[in-house]
Amino acid sequence: MIITRQHLEEFEHTNLAPYALKSSQSKGREYPEPEAEYRTAFQRDRDRILHTTAFRRLEYKTQVFVNYEGDYYRTRLTHTLEVTQIGRSLARALGANEDLVEAICLGHDLGHPPFGHSGETILNKLMAEHGGFDHNKQSLRILTKLESRYPNWRGLNLTYELREGIVKHETEYDLSDSAAEGFDPHKRGSLEAQIANVADELAYNAHDLDDGLRSGMIVPAQLEKLAIWQMLQDSIGWDGRDFTEQIRHRIIRRMMGIEIDDVIVATGAALSRFDLPSSDALQSLPHNIIAHSDDLTALNRELKDFLYSELYRHHRVVRMAVKAERFITELFKTFIAEPEQLPPSVQDAIDKRGLHRAVTDYIAGMTDRYALTEWQRLFDPYTRP
Repeated sequence: MIITRQHLEEFEHTNLAPYALKSSQSKGREYPEPEAEYRTAFQRDRDRILHTTAFRRLEYKTQVFVNYEGDYYRTRLTHTLEVTQIGRSLARALGANEDLVEAICLGHDLGHPPFGHSGETILNKLMAEHGGFDHNKQSLRILTKLESRYPNWRGLNLTYELREGIVKHETEYDLSDSAAEGFDPHKRGSLEAQIANVADELAYNAHDLDDGLRSGMIVPAQLEKLAIWQMLQDSIGWDGRDFTEQIRHRIIRRMMGIEIDDVIVATGAALSRFDLPSSDALQSLPHNIIAHSDDLTALNRELKDFLYSELYRHHRVVRMAVKAERFITELFKTFIAEPEQLPPSVQDAIDKRGLHRAVTDYIAGMTDRYALTEWQRLFDPYTRP
């Protein structure tokens, strides 16, 4: 038996919830092209993102710990894969379109510059008088303008729904301004986009706690005051002594299970309170439908505040953020002052994008490792240019 796109589209209509987005009902691509014979439009979006240069670069971009600090910590790539796994689990349980969720999750962080959120903050400050910098907008730029793989258009020519999901990505870790140019700003993101949002936050909380414990920047004694830690400790039957690697794995795994189950139950209850015959009806609600229970929302708030004060503001992390500011600022300023130092391909882009945006695109596309190497080439007298 051969399963064609038509079979897959029929499966979506038969098995997905009425408020899920269906690939056969997509608003289409910016440039019309024949669809694939054996993949839906959203599956094709996913595959195009997966094969981009920007996706491969995520392997060497910071999550919290810079790549050279160790092979065991999350990178932007492993974070993206964890978000994708969580997103698919939520989508499957809630009757949403798994393929679209997967594609949004795979593409949501492509626009992150080197050195994590510190790099984003620095570039936004440097570009304050030239349109700013926001990684959601940069992800969209990569997908629609900067990746060049086709002879007849710039970008990947992705579906409207995928692009909207990237534009309307929102978590509290993101900069607040993510203007939805070309998309209805009065409508919420689709359920699939909302699932990607909550999957991102779930992954952040769990893996940053995991990496903090692994690194020794956080120790169990600090966590004893947190209600969620006590709940996790009790749920696996750990007595609080001899914190082994296996105990850490069990706690993080249990945390993920509790968080995912809570989102499914709370969102399912919210969905049942509304008559939502279509995705458009869901997006027209005045609030996001995806949700945690009130109890777990409070527990997560306490955990996020703890991670901010004890991990993200840990002196080792702050030192790296200060270094990142110096590296990026010096790269930016020297390229603006002397554009002839830029690679020819970047110089060629100046006329189309403007000097500041071309330089920002170049720096934002760097991995941590490449940014450090480029800094050495420019400022270390003993490094060959």
